[in-house]
Amino acid sequence: MLAAMAIAAPLVGQNAAQDATQNAARDMVQEINAPEAQWHSVRTEEAVVNWPLIAEDAQGATQSASQQTAQDAAQSAGQPPAQQKGTPQGGPPLTGAHETAQEQSQREKAEEQIKEQEKQRVLGIIPSFNVSYRDDAVSLAGWQKIRLAFRTSIDPVTFGAAFLVAGYHEALNDVGFGWGIKGYGQRAGAAYLDTFDSNMIGNGILPALLHQDPRYFRLGRGTKTHRILYATAAAFICKHDNTGRWEPNYSNVLGNIAAGAISNLYYPGNNSGVGLTISNGLIVTAEGAFGAMFQEFWPDISRKLLHKDPTHGRDAEAKAGGEQKP
Repeated sequence: MLAAMAIAAPLVGQNAAQDATQNAARDMVQEINAPEAQWHSVRTEEAVVNWPLIAEDAQGATQSASQQTAQDAAQSAGQPPAQQKGTPQGGPPLTGAHETAQEQSQREKAEEQIKEQEKQRVLGIIPSFNVSYRDDAVSLAGWQKIRLAFRTSIDPVTFGAAFLVAGYHEALNDVGFGWGIKGYGQRAGAAYLDTFDSNMIGNGILPALLHQDPRYFRLGRGTKTHRILYATAAAFICKHDNTGRWEPNYSNVLGNIAAGAISNLYYPGNNSGVGLTISNGLIVTAEGAFGAMFQEFWPDISRKLLHKDPTHGRDAEAKAGGEQKP
């Protein structure tokens, strides 16, 4: 009995060892295979679920790229990105083309008014190009101001006035030039240069730079005292372009002084100098005030004596409108 148990014990242990070995091997296979199966499951699930998301992301990226391309094209065409179609809620957009058309319309209207002014002459002779009888006068561009000043400067009457002034000074034998034909020619040349420089600087260049209107805007109504004071003040105040507000007439005063300074180059030494330049410039400005006063009342004189209306009925319309106002 004991011998049988001794023989069976090793066999049982060997079988138990084999079973343990087999169980360990099976557990190891299960441990190895279980993660592999789980990994395949997860990868498969992710592949199934995420493909639609990836497709949506791709479509969204394509749409964003298309919108960005459309915005870039709209910006290059001058159209706001948010307003590719239609107009803003406040009305049509004020584009650069619209502004250009508006400015062009104003320039054309100014050209028509300048043509009217270039036909204005006192007694049909003396140019009155820098006077406006209109209440609806528009502002002039800088080049229009310079052109109008040049048109006045080269008018035959302007040359004739220079010869008359030269004859006056020749009779008095003043201004430091000699006597005779040579002296008369020098006086005439100096008188014309004075007028030319004053016109071009005071009525053309400086108004263009300072955005001031060089014209005299005739009042044409009110009491005589009021109109005289208005005309006198016009030599020292003027309208600003576009706004129409009155401001100091730097262009006229500085233009007269600048013309006097330039005259030092061609007048004799005893008729030059800083003090004389400033005083002469102020004297010319005061003379301009008397000229504006004459322009203020000339249409009244013309209608009464010559039975001609230089304003072409605008005075009557202005008076009628003034009487209807409360």
